[in-house]
Order: sequence, then C-alpha cells, then structure tokens
Amino acid sequence: MLLRVSPREPDPPPLVRLGNRALRVVEDSIYVIIAALLAVAALVVLARAAYGLFEAVRDDVKVGVLDVLDSLLLVFILVELLFAVRATLAKREIVAEPFLLVGILAAIKEIVVLSVTAAEEYIGKGPEFARAMVEIGLLGVLVLLLSGSAVLLRKKEEAPEEGAGTEAAAG
Repeated sequence: MLLRVSPREPDPPPLVRLGNRALRVVEDSIYVIIAALLAVAALVVLARAAYGLFEAVRDDVKVGVLDVLDSLLLVFILVELLFAVRATLAKREIVAEPFLLVGILAAIKEIVVLSVTAAEEYIGKGPEFARAMVEIGLLGVLVLLLSGSAVLLRKKEEAPEEGAGTEAAAG
C-alpha cells in the first residue's frame, strides 16, 4: 500500500493566524445577531398572525384570513432565512438552496395575495386586472425557474466530485 503525502503548506505567520481568528469571531457574531433578529421577527409576526386570526373571527373573516395567511407565509420566509444563516455558520460557506427556497416562498406569497386581491378589487377594471394577471404569470414562471435551479443544484451536490474516482484507481 502506497501512502501519498501531499506537500504541506507552510503555516501562516502568527499575526495572520490571529487576524483570521479575530475575523472569524466577528463574522460568527454578526451571523448570530442576524439569526437572533430573524427569530425575534418570526415570533413577532407569528404572534401578530395569531392575534389577527382572533380579530378576523369578530370582523371580516375573509380579509382577516388573507392577512393571517400573508403573515404566516412571511413567517415561513423568515424561518427559511434563519435556516440559511444556520447552514452558513455550520458549513462556513454560503449555501444557495435555502435562498432559492426563500425566493420560491416569497413568489408564492405574492401569488396568493395578488390573486385574492385581483379577484376582489380588479374584476371589471380591465387594465388593472390584466396587469395583475401578467404579474401572477411572471411570478409563476419565477417559481418554476427557481424550482428548476434548486433541482439542478441538488443533482450537482449528489454527483461525485470530478476526479474523485481516479485516485482510487491509480493507487
């Protein structure tokens, strides 16, 4: 059995190591603050949605439920962003898939809200209704494109690395 020893990179100077360590602490601290703010925002919006649901029962249920749905979809977006920050902290690199999911959720949120609004407010108003339908169509295309990107990204991650099998065959 042959052991391959890769050439060892020289250690960086102590000042560079100290600087890298300090920057990593600052970077992690900023990510933790962002995560805390996202979590608080999600909890606030969730509490507002719960309160809005109880208010909707007393007032106009249809409008109240739409507001609650809009708020809950916003909570999903905030939680997905929180997951993206957590994944970034864990892997020490930006992970694209959570951000694609945030884009998909945001587009779906707009489709839902716009479709209900268009059905109630724009029926009979030709140009406004047509503009709303075009916007819904474009958001649908955006959801399909982002979904396709997420699928391609997942397939790329599942594929073996280039040249991964050549080292074992050569040794």
